[in-house]
Amino acid sequence: MIRFQNVSLMRGTKPLLEDADLTLNPGDKIGLIGANGAGKSSLFAMLRGELHPDQGAIDFPAKWRMAYVAQETPALDRPALEYAIDGDVNLRRLQAELEELEAHPDLDTHGMRLGEIHGALADADAYTVQSRAEQLLIGLGFSLEQMQQPVASFSGGWRMRLNLAQALMCPSDLLLLDEPTNHLDLDAIIWLEDWLKRYPGTLIIISHDRDFLDEIVNVIVHIDERKLKRYGGNYSSFERQRAAHLVLAAAAYEKQQRTRAHLQSFVDRFKAKATKARQAQSRMKALAKMEELAPLRAAAEFSFEFREPLSAPNPLLVMEDVDAGYPILDAHGDRVDGKTIVHRVNFSLQIGQRIGLLGVNGAGKSTLVKTIAGELAPLNGTATLGKGLSIGYFAQHQVEMLRHDESPLWHLMKIAPNVREQELRNFLGSFNFPGDMVTSKIAPFSGGEKARLALALIVWQRPNLLLLDEPTNHLDLETREALTMALAQFEGTLVLVSHDRHLLRATTEEFIIVADGKLQPFDGDLDDYKEWLFQTKLGKGTDTLPAPSQAKAAAAASAPAAAPADRKEQKRLEAGERQRLAALRKPIENRIKRLEEQMAKLNAKKAEIDAQLLDPVIYEAENKDKLKTLVADQAFATRDLEQLEMEWLELQEQLEGLAA
Repeated sequence: MIRFQNVSLMRGTKPLLEDADLTLNPGDKIGLIGANGAGKSSLFAMLRGELHPDQGAIDFPAKWRMAYVAQETPALDRPALEYAIDGDVNLRRLQAELEELEAHPDLDTHGMRLGEIHGALADADAYTVQSRAEQLLIGLGFSLEQMQQPVASFSGGWRMRLNLAQALMCPSDLLLLDEPTNHLDLDAIIWLEDWLKRYPGTLIIISHDRDFLDEIVNVIVHIDERKLKRYGGNYSSFERQRAAHLVLAAAAYEKQQRTRAHLQSFVDRFKAKATKARQAQSRMKALAKMEELAPLRAAAEFSFEFREPLSAPNPLLVMEDVDAGYPILDAHGDRVDGKTIVHRVNFSLQIGQRIGLLGVNGAGKSTLVKTIAGELAPLNGTATLGKGLSIGYFAQHQVEMLRHDESPLWHLMKIAPNVREQELRNFLGSFNFPGDMVTSKIAPFSGGEKARLALALIVWQRPNLLLLDEPTNHLDLETREALTMALAQFEGTLVLVSHDRHLLRATTEEFIIVADGKLQPFDGDLDDYKEWLFQTKLGKGTDTLPAPSQAKAAAAASAPAAAPADRKEQKRLEAGERQRLAALRKPIENRIKRLEEQMAKLNAKKAEIDAQLLDPVIYEAENKDKLKTLVADQAFATRDLEQLEMEWLELQEQLEGLAA
């Protein structure tokens, strides 16, 4: 178990922890939460041994293997797949030792050590490591082609995914994840959730995604008042427990204040009277002994609201046969061609629509939003804007375009040059930019503070169409909740791309999806989308739209069937059903085909080993080392075949279920 005993920690002059105690059990999945600057990352640094407590001790078993996500990624020429496998440091050490031994076959201990290393490699699952790494990277959004590209060719967000892959590849007893969802799309987050649910070790996650925490953790540790407070259950359970605790604490404080006032009143009235002196003295002692309860600091909750739009054309925007993508320019900057991502978009936005935009990583969600925003011109087709359309567009690249050498006030004055400075200061203060912060350079601001400034600039402009592409990246739980409440009350039209399912559920009323290079309606909810993602991951990304969830399918089956208008309509429906089932079968059949190819190769290899082991010569003394190698190879091949056959059988059962 992990035990914090009387731990105190200072960072500079600021105390983060004071006499903090905490016990975590093996196998716990813990969500670590607290205000920004409360000490969450410092606690991780203490567990990693990079920081030491000023007082007290932190204990956990010395034999535990620890994995965590590196914050820096060197610009290497190494392929992404090999970089991910590098996360298994023990495996790489064994492989390096094996290469060294094979390069020096004349060493006296060569044969014995070679057998030991082969055994250790088998224990480390060395012979399935490539397929495991491929599956992991596919889950995190990489294509097979991208896996062979050098690490240096990826952007910062994708390099962080590679660092996450390294941490997941490392066999561990304790896994530390600090905001693992920040650089992930919804499809990768859902895959990661499933992976972490099956992780057998002790897991500690810092996250501002409440749905993510709810799905995974069974313990919440809250850093509050410089203490570590443990709550059983997920994040929603923590909220309920904390609310109840605050109510009880407030009642206890009020009761104590009444008691103190009563005792003090008695002392003040009777301490000079001889007949009451004894009673007054006893009440003075009671006052002195009474432990002072701290008044509850009702943290001022951050909130804001979108101002009512000045106008609202209807429709706001109409797209007809639009190809959305990126222009290809010649040396003079003239367009010579274009790379289409989303084809033949026919789409209109009406007043008051609240749309969640879904689609797997790379499908074209951001490309479509940029085209709606006017940042990308349609490659083909026409886009007609309503008169008076005012777009508020938020995307991460716009946050990065803020002037780091200027202040929040400077940014707001650029878009509101004729407004009194005090009014601008008051407005920025409502977004938690108080006092000197309003006129400070934003360079040292956190990612969340910069995102909050970008949101403030949008709110000021009173848009009637909001286009938000991953607005919650780097926002803490409090700011996310404020954004959720503000969007729920927004009176304009909303198009939202987000990996925060709580935000999507609370603020949108319909979903559309980018799949197969097309924009299509999505008749389902986020649970249906989750089911579809698991199907497409199995088939490495086949974007065939899902059937309804099992519950909805059962309800549909029990409802009276609508009779087709004629036989032609019946045939059309049957053809559609066959097409849907074929789309579901295809990824499973593709995987079965790959498994059968792998099994054929392994069977051939095993047959060759078996034949060599039947030869009496192999048992002679001079062939002892070769015999050891053959026996080890036979064991590896047998085990790998069993794993492949188990997966093959499971997939065959899925096919039979679809056929039924």
